[in-house]
Amino acid sequence: MVSTEDILRKYSRKIEQQIDSQKKDSYSKDYSKFKQEMIPDINNYERWARSLGNFIHLKIAEKDRVRIQSTLDRGHIDVTPSQVITLALLSMLVVFFSTIFIAVAIYLITSPSTLSGGLVTFVLLGLIASMFIFYYTYSMPQRLANSWRLQASSQMVPAVLYTVVYMKHTSNLERAIAFAADHLEGPLALDFKKIFYNVEVAKYPTIKQSLDAYLEFWRVDAPEFIESFHLIESSLFETSETRRIQILEKSLTVILDGVYEKMLKYSREIRSPLTNIYMLGIILPTLALALLPLASTLLGGIIQWYHVLVIFNVIIPFGVFYLTSEVLLKRPGGYGESAMLELNPQYKQFASREPWKKAFVIAFPLFLIGIIPFILQASFITAPLGLQSDYTYKELGINDDETTKFFDFKTNGSSFSGPFGLAGTLFSFFIPLSIALFFAIAYNAKTKGLIKAREDTKILEDEFTTSLFQLGNRLGDGLPAEIAFSRVAESTQGQMTHRFFSTVNQNIQQMGMSLESAIFDKKRGALTYYPSTLIATSMKILVESVKKGLQIAAQSLMSISEYVKNIQKINQRLKDLLAEIVSDMKSNMTFLAPLLSGIVVGLSTMITFILNKLQIIQATQGANALEGYGSLAVNLVKLFQVEQMIPPYFLQISIGLYIIEIMFILTVALVTVDAGKDPLKEKYDLSKNLLYGISLYLVTALLATLALSFLASFALSSF
Repeated sequence: MVSTEDILRKYSRKIEQQIDSQKKDSYSKDYSKFKQEMIPDINNYERWARSLGNFIHLKIAEKDRVRIQSTLDRGHIDVTPSQVITLALLSMLVVFFSTIFIAVAIYLITSPSTLSGGLVTFVLLGLIASMFIFYYTYSMPQRLANSWRLQASSQMVPAVLYTVVYMKHTSNLERAIAFAADHLEGPLALDFKKIFYNVEVAKYPTIKQSLDAYLEFWRVDAPEFIESFHLIESSLFETSETRRIQILEKSLTVILDGVYEKMLKYSREIRSPLTNIYMLGIILPTLALALLPLASTLLGGIIQWYHVLVIFNVIIPFGVFYLTSEVLLKRPGGYGESAMLELNPQYKQFASREPWKKAFVIAFPLFLIGIIPFILQASFITAPLGLQSDYTYKELGINDDETTKFFDFKTNGSSFSGPFGLAGTLFSFFIPLSIALFFAIAYNAKTKGLIKAREDTKILEDEFTTSLFQLGNRLGDGLPAEIAFSRVAESTQGQMTHRFFSTVNQNIQQMGMSLESAIFDKKRGALTYYPSTLIATSMKILVESVKKGLQIAAQSLMSISEYVKNIQKINQRLKDLLAEIVSDMKSNMTFLAPLLSGIVVGLSTMITFILNKLQIIQATQGANALEGYGSLAVNLVKLFQVEQMIPPYFLQISIGLYIIEIMFILTVALVTVDAGKDPLKEKYDLSKNLLYGISLYLVTALLATLALSFLASFALSSF
């Protein structure tokens, strides 16, 4: 008679042969080295914190230490709270004292009377920069922790899926966690491997205790993730197979519903903050710009063009950046784009520097055109060429106006201001155009191939539910997986999935590859051309399930097919929730803001043109020449001095740069709200938004400037 011990030994050997046992040496025993390979970006901050943070040891309050340490733990940052504070303080002091040193040097070298206002502005700017550096370095752990959270949480649903599908055919938590750790990506893969690492170093005696300790990390951010894994753990104690499968399927439903509920709440909460960002960061600054030309002369020239540059291109963008950061820090995890960008054959183009070089070749000549008014003021350039620094319209043959100059710089002793002429404003358009084109061309070249591959992948994912069901049926009929792919490829003619299954079939039939290599080979694998996490998840589970038998593989694919259908519904609902917010902000950013800004440029140019023309008439024809234009003209010339106004040239440049900065900040924010951490979509949307937004702004500004200047000229000539 066969004993119970003999039966156990027999089936233990059989299970070991069927299941690819996880080896402990498949995980790095040197965890710090493994983490350095996985997250080099975080180590850049760690390196600075360790080197400069040890320069001075600061003692901080216990409450602050606990709070900072919690953030460091969440971001997997291996530094101390004291090093974080020290790095922030030293960074601030270095910037501040560098500013003071440079300002003192300029004061001693140059005449104090000519640079007093500029030096004060420079010191103020340095103070603001030092405060921003302190905030940036002090809050860096929080941003890194949030980035880690978003990247890790985008893999939560696949993590539960891997574990559930594995445990459906093998009720072993340790092997299921190991399977998920091997096939997950990014930060969550590191976390799952650390669960084993903690058992290896005897921090926890069992994998369950190590898993439970890790799940506490997500207690605040992802309670549905914890609940799902507790359901998975409870399935181990079920004696009924039917009941066990139901509990495992329930765990998937729990995390999908939890993600949906969190995003639903988030979509309601961010509506008001995003509206405030738009009003405070776009509408109010744009309206304030319209008053600056007159305000500068009313204040006796206290407000100069560099003040406008600092306020609208440094301070306000920093404020908008801070407000958007606060909104993004509240974004829940569990939902977002997690496509395998690095696996795409065209990823080298995304990481290449060649697009930057090509963009520079195109943009730099346009930038030079924009600064021509100042290039011609350099005598060492104009003298050898026999050129003047400025010309009247009559000298250029445009009209008979002998008083109005083309660029119209105003001299005041040894200094000069301007250009105040209409031509100077028109030349200034090339500066924001060159900067916007530089980034738009580079980002478009980096992303156009990858984004096309992603669009094809999206179509493939939409069709994948039915194809998986068909593949599962073929495996259920007893066909080997290699033949099943051929049959499914034949039955999906005309669909995107046909190309995917045909590629797998060709790799098997013509290249002699195994099923796993035909799908996952880095050079010829079908997944290389369709870098989708969803498809990769399905295929990895298929390859693992086939090792257990065709029926198990068929059941796994049926489960995945149902999962894909559910996740597609959830994704569509979430996009519907965020569509209104995202579309409103995008239209405001790329349409209303450039349109309003362009009109403001036209109004400012018109105001300057009228006052300048009246002042020229008074200077050339005498003090009584303006009496024919009415008392208003006389009072305007007395009240407003053109030399003290902000030249439209610099005002337009400040507005153009501001539009570009706002597009950068809000595009990244909207992509993160809509799709999580997605560098590819960020760069692609930036290229489109910059081209569209700056084109609309420049066309509007050009038309408004020419039309309003013509009307002003016509009105003055009628007197």
